[in-house]
Parts: sequence; structure tokens; C-alpha cells
Amino acid sequence: MTSRTDRVLTTHTGSLPRPPELAELMVARETGVADEEALTRLPQMVREATRLVLQRQGETGIDVGSDGEQGKIGYATYVKERMSGFDGEAGALSLADLEDYPEITAQALDGLVTATPSCTGPVRYTGVEDLAQEMKELRAAVDAAGDAAPAEVVVTAASPGVIAIYLADQYYGSHEAYLGALADAMRTEYEAIVAAGFVLQIDCPDLAMGRHAQYADATIAEFRRAIAGHVEALNAATAGIAPDRMRMHLCWGNYESPHHRDVDLADIVDVVMTGRPRGVLMEAANPRHAHEWRVFEDFTLPEDKILVPGVIDTCTNYVEHPELVAERIVRYADTVGVERVIAGTDCGFSTFASFLPVHPRIAWTKLASLTEGARLATDALRSRGRVRAAGVGG
Repeated sequence: MTSRTDRVLTTHTGSLPRPPELAELMVARETGVADEEALTRLPQMVREATRLVLQRQGETGIDVGSDGEQGKIGYATYVKERMSGFDGEAGALSLADLEDYPEITAQALDGLVTATPSCTGPVRYTGVEDLAQEMKELRAAVDAAGDAAPAEVVVTAASPGVIAIYLADQYYGSHEAYLGALADAMRTEYEAIVAAGFVLQIDCPDLAMGRHAQYADATIAEFRRAIAGHVEALNAATAGIAPDRMRMHLCWGNYESPHHRDVDLADIVDVVMTGRPRGVLMEAANPRHAHEWRVFEDFTLPEDKILVPGVIDTCTNYVEHPELVAERIVRYADTVGVERVIAGTDCGFSTFASFLPVHPRIAWTKLASLTEGARLATDALRSRGRVRAAGVGG
């Protein structure tokens, strides 16, 4: 998890559009209507999609890429396939901004299909062998892509706190006990990803989206105390992993809606930065959070952190002009230092297999604009003596 002093690196938040036939089969499996013969083809379809998505990221110029989450039904709900204890009735996700404007809920969540069973028994990580096979196949896909693959590859995993948002507890009886059990179980996955030679990204929407999804009626002080406990659980689960092999994603919810209930970054930034991962990805391009670069004029970014601001919105089909992308990058570089900035996206482009707020072809066009914007930002910073001729730092 490094930045550079000779140019601005690019990355994204993890999920990328899946081939339509793959997404359709994954949804059919999730809803229990998949043809058994078709399911036998699923592993090969995931392998091929992963190889292609790695290659395309490299061709687009993405420096730090991912497997695109091609084999996951959803960035958080996939864990029910890897852990025991989730056999209860589905819980309902409540989003306060959509409750205020229910007439747009169908539009905002169009296409989102995922099962959300409640926890009704002890949580144990049972997917060790499946995870090992996944890491083996990802390594093979990276090797097969060769020089066309991104220089570094990230594997995403759900935080204990975001799992608790989607998969409600009906067993442990207290949020703290449930969170602790999830952290203990997910430690297995976190450590296996790093042991396989990949960078671990932990998705943490609970630290921001959790405000309007779980704690809409709480005070800011109460929410801060709650997410401090979430960060504590995350830190315990990653205690055996070096911070520079991890990054964490802060998110207010990747869906197009008013977002007027979003908690301000200034109210939570100090708590978020107590997380162990070195890299911190955050929304910074959409209309609700694009102004929050100013938070870092007053808040001093800890010396051990690298900031990955989203300079591309992932909820609209507007393609950001490279000059705007460059402007956003330079703004953060001027505020926290160019050696501590990597250009990213607000969130994923397909956080659930069937959920595509941005059309797949346009998603790739946006990523191309990201890489061009990073090039322009590098030129602008170099002309001002802010970028060195060569060397790695951060």
C-alpha cells in the first residue's frame, strides 16, 4: 500500500461490472432458481471473467486493481456463503434518506438482488478451503494476464460492522457480542488474503452509511461511540496484519438518492483514522461529499496514513472530464501532500452482481478518465515542483 513521489497512482474501490450471463446466473443461484447444470459452469465463468477484468484494468492504466469481485453476489452479503450461523429470516435494510423520499426507492435500488438471512446460531468461518481455492485461482489469473494486469492487486472483504448491517443478529443478543464474533470469524479471511500475497481492502460502510442505516435516531456523540467499537473490532481482527498490507473503504452508500441524512466527514474522521489499515478510501466526488477535502485543512492526516479520495462518482452516467479529475487530485495533493494521495473512485461499479447504477461501458470510460486525469495532475504538480523525477515514497 504505497504511493509514489514521481506520479499520481490510480486505483478503484473493487467491484467492476460482471459479464451479463455471469451476473444472471449468480442472481439465479441467489434466488434458488438456477439450473443445476448451469451452476456447474459457474466456477469457470468466474475464472474467465476475473482474467478478463484484470487484463482490462491494466489496459486502462489502473495501477492498483482487483479481481472486480466477479465471484461475489454482493460486497458484504457474500459472507453468508463462507460462515455458519446464517439461517434466519431475511432482515430489512432501512435507509433513512430513502424513507424520507420513498417515491424514489425503487429507482435508487433498481436491480439489487441479494439474500440477507439473519444470524440464528454461532458464527464460524467454514469457507477456508473455498477461500484458498479462490486465492489460488486469482494468482493464476494475475499470472495469466502478465504485464497486462495491474501492478498491484487488492482483494476486498467485508468489515464486521457492515456484515452486521445486512445480516441481522437473532442469536447473540447484544451488538457488541455479535460484532466480536464476526471479527473473530473474519480474521481467518483477512489473514488468508494477505498470506496469498494480495493487499487486503476492508469495506467499512458501517462507519459512515451506518449513521442513516442503523443509527438515524442517535446523536452524533452516540454514533461516534458506536463506530469506535466497530473500529476496535476491526483492529482486533487485523492485529496480525501489517498496516501497509491493508486499506479500508469509507462509504455513505453507493446508490443514487438525496443522501441528505449522510453524516459529515468532519464528525467521524478522527474515529475512522484510528483504524489500523494504512490506506483510507473515501467518497469525494459526488455532490454530497465533494466539498469535504476542506476537512483536511483542519484535520491533520496521521503520518502513517495514505488517502485515496474518490475523484470519480460511481452513481451517475456522467463521465468526469479529465481536467476535473486532475483538479480534484491536485486539491488533495496540495492539502495532504502528493506522496500521500492515490486517485480512486467513490465506490464500486457493481457492488452487487445485478446492481449497476452506472452502465458497464460507461464505467470503463470513467476509469479511463481517471487515469488520464491522474496523468494531467502529475504534469501540473511536476510543473510546480511538487512531483519528483523518480522514487517511491509514502
